[in-house]
Amino acid sequence: MRIVVVGGGVLGTMHAWEAVARGHEVVHLEREAEARGASVRNFGLVWVGGRAVGAELRTAVRARELWERIGADVPGVGFRPAGSLTVCRNTEEVAVAEAALTLPDAGERGFKVLSTTEARTLNPALRGTFEAALWCANDGAVESRVALPALRARLAATGRYTWLPGREVRGLTADGTGVRDDHGTEHRGDAVFLCPGANLAGLVRELEPEIPVRRVRLQMMQTDPLDEPLTTAVADGDSLRYYPAYTSPALDTLAAAHPQGPVPAAHKMQLLMVQRLDGSLTIGDTHEYSEPFAFDVVNDPYDHLVEVAEALLGRPLPTVRRRWAGVYAQTTPAGDPIVHRREVAPGTWLVTGPGGRGMTCSPAIAEETANRAGL
Repeated sequence: MRIVVVGGGVLGTMHAWEAVARGHEVVHLEREAEARGASVRNFGLVWVGGRAVGAELRTAVRARELWERIGADVPGVGFRPAGSLTVCRNTEEVAVAEAALTLPDAGERGFKVLSTTEARTLNPALRGTFEAALWCANDGAVESRVALPALRARLAATGRYTWLPGREVRGLTADGTGVRDDHGTEHRGDAVFLCPGANLAGLVRELEPEIPVRRVRLQMMQTDPLDEPLTTAVADGDSLRYYPAYTSPALDTLAAAHPQGPVPAAHKMQLLMVQRLDGSLTIGDTHEYSEPFAFDVVNDPYDHLVEVAEALLGRPLPTVRRRWAGVYAQTTPAGDPIVHRREVAPGTWLVTGPGGRGMTCSPAIAEETANRAGL
């Protein structure tokens, strides 16, 4: 079959990957010269631990398996099964972590509560003061800024993949068998996968005016290389407030005993920290849900993240060299809890809105789309 994929982010690239893996030919269009959205502005986390019970966790677990296979085939994506530590600095946070151990699927997540000594054995860079840490053995990471070019190079080597950047898709062909780009070129195929990320205007609005997807804005940053390994991904206790797996009476007690301060509460913050292969640290993040979003970034959240990261590491951070904002698409409560996937015309599938699950879940989401489309 000939498959047309629109959107060069991780979701579109994984749809191309899945189609080529099944023996098909793919034409892959992207409106920019290179993907510039959430797919390259995230942590690169493959984040299994905090996912909601049921379909979301199953999707994340399957995606984690697929990422490991892809990493073995394409070393350039930088996959590593490093796991994560959510550092708990008070007894109420420890209680939330311990409550997570009672989930029937805690084993699938690789959950274990570690003492301070055990956590530092896993990650010696954590020299700050804390009481315990929730270990999530099944979490991992990839290099988000280089993974997509590495995947495309591997796809191109098959001889069944064509990458066409700088092509914005304006509409479907008159007979519905493909798409028309802004160069006036028609790209026809047996199936079309539209993966527009957070670009929900234009063609997306025409095809589905009332799409149950919203946009979310983040602020993040990256430091110079740290002079030692950060052997796991690291989260602070505020992350327990944002992931559905940690919902419990213990979380209510935490919220009452330790409400977030003004800055993290205003920006709906958690700390996540991942070391890149070059030694630098990617640190975030904030959440903003009400549009129109600001076009600039503000300093208060960055100051808070630096303070928390230094408290966990027990040392000053390397110099912050990059700061950025990003926007991703997230399904609303009215939609599917994992991703919005709909056949908007015969053989044409719109797939968007994985939210903060995009990097984690995209291989499994693409696999399911391919199954539904009969690839």
